[in-house]
Amino acid sequence: MRKLSREELIELVVDDYFGKTDVNRLDEVLETMQPDVTFTIPTHDVHHAGRDTGIRSMFERLYQEHAAVWHGDFHHVVDVDEQWISSQFTVRNTEHDGSVTEKHNCNFFEVVDGKFSRVWVYMQGENTLN
Repeated sequence: MRKLSREELIELVVDDYFGKTDVNRLDEVLETMQPDVTFTIPTHDVHHAGRDTGIRSMFERLYQEHAAVWHGDFHHVVDVDEQWISSQFTVRNTEHDGSVTEKHNCNFFEVVDGKFSRVWVYMQGENTLN
């Protein structure tokens, strides 16, 4: 099983996951995940499972419900030995009417063999990953 370096873990989160999310490249976003990945949003008591089923549907709804999404201003805590990374960041959701909602979230990622296996999303405000 290959372990990612600190830099690779950050790149996986910032460039491969959030970077591709922000430009609606869903298939590439899904490539960052194990097939049996789970997303849990404890702040809204929501759970999604399965890269090609529950997670794909979650992202399709996100893209349909917003004109654009942006993630940035990252701060990370990385555990290379355990292959964990937590990321605090700003989210800007542009609505179809042009209004923008800004939130500050924190995600925790477990990585197995170079891909996300479990993700926890602590989200401020309204749930956009329903």
